Amino acid sequence: MGYFVYILYSEKIDRYYTGTSHDVNLRLKRHNEGYYDNWSSQGIPWEIFKTIECEDKTQAIKIEAQIKAMFR
Repeated sequence: MGYFVYILYSEKIDRYYTGTSHDVNLRLKRHNEGYYDNWSSQGIPWEIFKTIECEDKTQAIKIEAQIKAMFR
């Protein structure tokens, strides 16, 4: 099963959220249900802005870290 880096966007709070998952649609659903107990629940509803298919979880984590570093 492939892994993806996903970038979500919330118009409500004008912010992006970057993460990794093997099932981006399930992850989006969970973010929009407030499943994760973090700041992302403030941005509901989230929409998929971009997905990047990766070879494996290791590559996805590296790409996610690079994207997050660009915005620090």
